Formats: sequence, C-alpha cells, structure tokens
Amino acid sequence: QVQLVESGGGLVQPGGSLTLSCAASGRTISTYVMGWFRQAPGKERMFVALINWSGGGTSTAEAVKGRFTISRDNNKGMGYLHMNSLKPEDTAVYYCAAGYSFSRNVFDYTYWGQGTQVTVSS
Repeated sequence: QVQLVESGGGLVQPGGSLTLSCAASGRTISTYVMGWFRQAPGKERMFVALINWSGGGTSTAEAVKGRFTISRDNNKGMGYLHMNSLKPEDTAVYYCAAGYSFSRNVFDYTYWGQGTQVTVSS
C-alpha cells in the first residue's frame, strides 16, 4: 500500500506560480510511476503530467506544456508539480497518483491522494 498526501494548493492570481507537493508513505515510491491529474467542477478527472520511477522520463498534457513541470525526489518520497503562468482555466482540484504503467489513463493508477484545490483568480 502507498499513501499519498498533496499540499501546496491555494488561491493565486493569473500569471502566478504554485508548486504542489505529494508526500508518499508506505511502500517505497521509487518503484512507481507518479502522475498528476486535475478535476474541475462538473468535469472528468484529466491527465496533467507524469514521471517515471527514475525521474528520467516525463510526459505533460498539451494544455500545460511549457508552463508546468513534474519532478520527484525518491530519497524523500516526494513528488512535485511546478506550475507557472497560471490561468483561470487551471482552476481545479489537483490529485497525485501512483501506478505501474507510464500512462496518461486515470484508470492505470492504483493509489490516489485526497486532492488539493488550486484556484486561479484575480
């Protein structure tokens, strides 16, 4: 079992930055793919970014490419989503997840955090 806890969400103005953190506990996180997803009110949970077990491979959704960066620190059991140039349409609950496949599919992830709210508004 892996437990995931997100933090770092909040209210930010358009054009601002936030870094989300995902703290993993339980089984070692270094063997899992880590992903970030987001869900806006009334919408499906959508892929944002993912990173392989070593941190050497990443994939990012087109909507956030060039603005968001995913990283991880296996020694600390942490994952991160660095978000720059935030837009109102980035407003959502952001979830980190852990799975076995290098996949953008929400159904390929076994473990999920509780989510953290990001609101982009002036």
